[in-house]
Amino acid sequence: MAPFTTVAAYVPPGAGMLAVGIVAEVFGPHGAELPGFDFALCADRPGSVDTDLGVPLAIAHGLDRLAAADLVLALPGAGFRTPPPPAVLDALAAAHDRGALVAAHCVGTFALAAAGLLDGRRATTHWRFAGLLARSHPGVTVEPEALYLDDGRITTGAGAAAGFDLCLHLIRREHGAAVANHIARDMVLPSHRDGGQAQYLAAPVPEDGEDERLAELLGWARANLHRPLPVAELARRAVMSKRSFLRRFTAATGTTPHAWLGELRLTAAEELLETTDLPVEEIARRVGYSGAAVLRERFVRRRGVPPRVYRRSFSRVTGAEAGLPA
Repeated sequence: MAPFTTVAAYVPPGAGMLAVGIVAEVFGPHGAELPGFDFALCADRPGSVDTDLGVPLAIAHGLDRLAAADLVLALPGAGFRTPPPPAVLDALAAAHDRGALVAAHCVGTFALAAAGLLDGRRATTHWRFAGLLARSHPGVTVEPEALYLDDGRITTGAGAAAGFDLCLHLIRREHGAAVANHIARDMVLPSHRDGGQAQYLAAPVPEDGEDERLAELLGWARANLHRPLPVAELARRAVMSKRSFLRRFTAATGTTPHAWLGELRLTAAEELLETTDLPVEEIARRVGYSGAAVLRERFVRRRGVPPRVYRRSFSRVTGAEAGLPA
């Protein structure tokens, strides 16, 4: 199936302006060199829709746009405790039935649950409302700590700014790392946060400059992925004991150094596969793996396909330049 190009976001009454801004920014224009998205905001019927800030939005499209979109998003709104009108639920279910990707973050997840799309699936929402989602829809397996959960053609995300993570994940999955990274750079956002990362973290309290040293270390690690980067060396460079380093690292990133580096290495490998004609063996070396076989194992585990198949799907280099068969 071709990557999505048409995107329709349902805007409910009392819509969250942050959520509207997130999807409009992510799927808006980002330069002629990137694939453009045909993006539209939709409502029950065209017209004015109230928002959580009291500023009305003029919505030009009705639910008919949901019927034609490759990606359908259900945005969060203030009245999420009451199911959307039947016409909205029918439109969401019909989009899923015809093969569209369907996604929601924050309390927008409640609309997908009300449409019956999450029964028998794992889903997440804003941690504050995870218990309510589980009680209201017992057929849904709610995972309150996940940043986002990808269940194939249905993806759900956590609250507030996690909408950025969900949207960038979908772009990365369907259009590749280079496109997602470009859009993230445009918005001055991290290029990738793993969906299994915790929704919220205990804010690290500065202790004699430890946070500053940790931030510098993370930047250094990104620039030195070709090195082994054992925890002992990272702790030494951060001027911390190993135990203190592990504690501070987890508090700041929500994951372990091993998992963080693994995600970083695979993301770097994806972008090199897409944007260069380097042999897989050389890419493995540049991102810190001992050989192509190790990269292949990790890559298949993450993407479900080996690096060469991924390159055929997402390469922005011509087949001849990339050394691929015609």
